[in-house]
Amino acid sequence: MASIRFSHVEKSYGEVSVVKDLDFSVKDGEFMVFVGPSGCGKSTTLRMIAGLETITSGQLWIGDRVANDLQPKDRDIAMVFQSYALYPHMSVFENIAFGLRIRKMATDEINRRVMDAATTLGLENLLERKPKALSGGQRQRVALGRAIVRNPSVFLFDEPLSNLDAELRVQMRSEISKLQRRFNTTTVYVTHDQVEAMTMGHRIAVMRACEGAQTSNLMQCGTPMDLYDEPANVFTARFIGTPRMNILPARFSDDGSEVLVFGARMPVGVAFKQSAQRMRGQAVVLGVRPEHIGVNHEVDWPQASSVQGVVEMVEPLGHESIVHLKVNDQVITGRLRSHRVLPAPGDAFEMQMNPDAMHLFDPVSEQRLT
Repeated sequence: MASIRFSHVEKSYGEVSVVKDLDFSVKDGEFMVFVGPSGCGKSTTLRMIAGLETITSGQLWIGDRVANDLQPKDRDIAMVFQSYALYPHMSVFENIAFGLRIRKMATDEINRRVMDAATTLGLENLLERKPKALSGGQRQRVALGRAIVRNPSVFLFDEPLSNLDAELRVQMRSEISKLQRRFNTTTVYVTHDQVEAMTMGHRIAVMRACEGAQTSNLMQCGTPMDLYDEPANVFTARFIGTPRMNILPARFSDDGSEVLVFGARMPVGVAFKQSAQRMRGQAVVLGVRPEHIGVNHEVDWPQASSVQGVVEMVEPLGHESIVHLKVNDQVITGRLRSHRVLPAPGDAFEMQMNPDAMHLFDPVSEQRLT
């Protein structure tokens, strides 16, 4: 196993900067997830770890070695691709064994490793099949088996579940997480799906495409609950959480004791009192998650603030219902815990916001107020 460290790593194609000033570490044995929208540099970063992309500047450390100039074969990594990348003319056994054969490993050892991996992944009865005779989930397991038999220091996953249906994605998320816990191998996993990131990663690196004066692709790195409970900026706040956090224009009252939004007055949360005093009367960005916007008979929030609007859409999900409420030309999303009696689109509707769960951000820098 090995740690990975980025020391001011950058990647450019001519004048186009794709990755800017990455400076953080992946711990030995950690499951790190890179998450972000398309074009944010997460796959490019993964390919730099693998040695499939050159580094423009900075240093990449794998274990105790600077890996900038190491050939991919010398990095002791195994990579699982989005497209599976199986050899169609080879059996499952030969696909899993291929990397070991080109390293001229002994036949007995190859057979042992392949059978161990096949048993772990439930492929022992499929070893003679060709990839065309496998389902998507089975093909993904073969790709995992090919990585496992290598016994590498680092596993790299490049959106490996994006071609699977929803039910299979949930199953494979669980299997990959269990495998990582079993082998305790340093793992870097790339996805655009924040649900995958939240449910799989020990820590998450939220990335964003470089724009303007932005100094780094990395917006925040932390545990899933750190990112959910204390997003460092508006981008992370919007990206982490389903449904996404409501981000609303607001301002502090003249005495700094309240946040004014939609004509409602919310007492400033304890964590933001000093910022509120410093920014009395000024604009602020208010973040409220949908689970902290509800209806009066379902919640018990001291000092809850009411907002009234017109229902645009209702999404009944069974265990809960998501209400999209238009208030003063702004749509906010709230949650109902029951689906027995639901409002209809066009209905006037009132919901409560929990002031104790507010998040506040600077309207210019979009950074969290402290």
